[in-house]
Amino acid sequence: MGAFMFKFVGLISTSLVMIMLSTHTAYAASKTTTPLFKDDEVLKVKIIAPFKTLTARAQKSTDPYEATLSVDDPAKSETHAISLSARGVSRRSKELCDFPPLRVEFSEKPGDTSLFDGQKRLKLVTHCKRSERFQQYYLLEYTAYRLYNLMTPRSLKVRMAEITYIEEKTGKERLTRLGFFIEDIDDAAARNGLEEIEVDDIARNQIAPSQAGPYAVFQYMIGNLDWSMHSGPDGDDCCHNTKLIGAPIDNSFEITPVPYDFDYSGLVDAPYAAPPDSVRVRNVRQRRFRGFCAHNEETMAAAKALRARKAEFLTVIEQTKGMRDAARLKAANYLESFFDAIETDEKIEKNLLSDCRS
Repeated sequence: MGAFMFKFVGLISTSLVMIMLSTHTAYAASKTTTPLFKDDEVLKVKIIAPFKTLTARAQKSTDPYEATLSVDDPAKSETHAISLSARGVSRRSKELCDFPPLRVEFSEKPGDTSLFDGQKRLKLVTHCKRSERFQQYYLLEYTAYRLYNLMTPRSLKVRMAEITYIEEKTGKERLTRLGFFIEDIDDAAARNGLEEIEVDDIARNQIAPSQAGPYAVFQYMIGNLDWSMHSGPDGDDCCHNTKLIGAPIDNSFEITPVPYDFDYSGLVDAPYAAPPDSVRVRNVRQRRFRGFCAHNEETMAAAKALRARKAEFLTVIEQTKGMRDAARLKAANYLESFFDAIETDEKIEKNLLSDCRS
């Protein structure tokens, strides 16, 4: 789709940035939140599919396969015909993963009483490697989504699931691992009274500063360098590991960047993760602020607003189900180092704003 012409709506005051960060629970009871993402209970799910064929072809093909998804809970049992396909880019590589991330598409619209009411297509983040140890990285990625949910309702919700994968031809269980579903961007936008904006790229001054500041602070928090809030890789639509949402008013938009895919972050520290060639850091654990200087006022406000909320963010790590003690401690220490970096205005200037991009 060709780039749209946008009219920049204008700055929202710094005080509103702080209000946005302090009222993080207001959206939780939104009537437009779909049933799947209304609570955090771990789902028990079975998926029957030709996994042997799907995984063998995943590196070169995202062709869909007929499959069946069932909620394995007597109190709310339901079964759906679905199409299942591999998705993503790097994680489809056999050098990185034995098992690809998946896309679930419902063959028929789930009923009004279904847990999947309102769903058409869903991303499913899977375990990548067969080793049970390896799923810790994706529990950490799940945690990253939850951390951003604390910062702003303009974020993607997630739902953890214990998934049993069953080979269609033999009926045998391949394995059971934790994974998680990601809210569709259209649903996240609707939950906030907005809609997705699909463009090739946008100018930096078309991003709402009140949203860009917290976005950049969050990426610094989790040590993520693998993103862009205004452009995508050559030949791809905007934006790299970011979706855009906004409210069209007389052909004008206030654009909010919504991040996703955090497996290359320092918080997750996946064994295959490496920093971008364009950023000089030792490894993905080394933070580097990559926000724009034009948003420094909003960045400062966002970082200051987070100082008093350290315990809330650490609680997210403590409450992530299935995480081993060693992974939990490592993640908590990494988050602690972020709060040390924003402890004073002077530290924010030194650690974040001094590295801003013009």
